Amino acid sequence: MKTTYVLQVPINVTSYEEIIAEIQKKIKQKQKYSIISINLNKIILANEKSEMMPVIQSFDCFIPDGISVVRANKELKERITGVDLFQKICEEHEKIGAKIFLYGAQEEIVEAAKANLEEKYKNIQIVGFENGFVKDNEALIQKINDSKANIVFIAMGSPRQEKWIYENKDKLDASVLMGVGGSFDIVSGKLKRAPKWIRKMGIEWMYRMLREPKRLKQIPLQIKYWLKLRKKEGILNERN
Repeated sequence: MKTTYVLQVPINVTSYEEIIAEIQKKIKQKQKYSIISINLNKIILANEKSEMMPVIQSFDCFIPDGISVVRANKELKERITGVDLFQKICEEHEKIGAKIFLYGAQEEIVEAAKANLEEKYKNIQIVGFENGFVKDNEALIQKINDSKANIVFIAMGSPRQEKWIYENKDKLDASVLMGVGGSFDIVSGKLKRAPKWIRKMGIEWMYRMLREPKRLKQIPLQIKYWLKLRKKEGILNERN
């Protein structure tokens, strides 16, 4: 995959089909493959918190999730959302050879997500799950490894899920690790996703802001970085 940059953060010029094929290959070859969704919030994290840049850069696949990120770099032609890729992997589970472990969210949420995925995607192999409040991390690692999962979806929000992947990927036998944020909330039915027409307009972020008022405090910093991404010169593909 070709890699481009926005404010020093790497982003792959890729497609859903290419990522699915890469996942299939990594599982077959038993190689590690960590996936991160790059949106405006990740750009902010990487640039505002010095410890987060190496964490984010340590991933293997950087999907262009946020519409502002896609528009900031002309090389990026397609938005690839984390929740859609998550469900696409589940849809293609037989082709991929996926054995899935779900980690994160509240107990009832991850249980409902598991049940709904099993109902929607026949024969899917969800070999284990755990809520996001487990205290014994070593026991969790053992549970995941004992499940023989080759894909682990981690839903703990940023930056917690990225730090967890960074710190634990070498302890896990699974090939594919992906942080999926609030995807379990959506798949479980707890949280309704924005209608398609809102997603097509590129204002899903606004819909989430209105539904989750706690996100409103992020607006000043988001505006600052949105304006940076809007600049015509000195920003596209900038690495240093």
